[in-house]
Amino acid sequence: MKYEDYLIWRMGAGVLATIGLYSVLYKENKLYRFFEHVFLGLASGWTLVALWTETLQASWWDKMIGTATQDGKVVNGSWAYILLLPIGLMGYFVFSKKHNWMSRIPIGIILGLYSGQQIQVWWNTYGPQIAASAKPIFPTTFTSLTVPSKEGLTPEQIAIINGNVYTSQAVTNFLFVFTVLSVLSYFLFSFDVKNKALKFSTTSGRYLLMIGFGAIFGSTVMMRFTLLIDRMYFVFDEFLKQGILRR
Repeated sequence: MKYEDYLIWRMGAGVLATIGLYSVLYKENKLYRFFEHVFLGLASGWTLVALWTETLQASWWDKMIGTATQDGKVVNGSWAYILLLPIGLMGYFVFSKKHNWMSRIPIGIILGLYSGQQIQVWWNTYGPQIAASAKPIFPTTFTSLTVPSKEGLTPEQIAIINGNVYTSQAVTNFLFVFTVLSVLSYFLFSFDVKNKALKFSTTSGRYLLMIGFGAIFGSTVMMRFTLLIDRMYFVFDEFLKQGILRR
């Protein structure tokens, strides 16, 4: 078989799989079910290979037998890594009715290590966001409504501009801080909100959350359309125009 014929057959299989998966938009059918199971089978096989090549080999096997390199030098192996093998195999006892209690040991170890690490991970992720939320809401200069252009200025002049808060920045920062405080006040469920100012804040927070969720859902729909456009480009351009019609 010629290489061009192989490409046509391969692209044809991809087109058939695309049509089969998108046929669920009409209704669930056997063609969709077939390609769904094919996809799950391929994904499971790929996951097993990726688990070894991208995780276990580098993080466990190479470090145990001494083939791992650090700064261009081979690091001596550590026999202690072999202790991770029985702990990992214990997780598969979840399929045994008699010895399924053994599967809780690696789960407990993983949860304990993960919980301890997540404290630092949480702070590294959200700590800078909390600090960045404290924005100045009052302008420090009224020489310009917006931030002046920095083109052709010296570093000292740029530093002066960066150190000032202009009116447009103050308005933007005020809207940002108002949004943060309003959304946080919406989640005050411990007591009945009777204060008018707090009630206005919680109501504003609810509407702002709805706007944010709407934007997220809209971007999700656009992402789905992006996937659809990519697959249709594959079907009509790569397969039909460049593959079939040019033969």
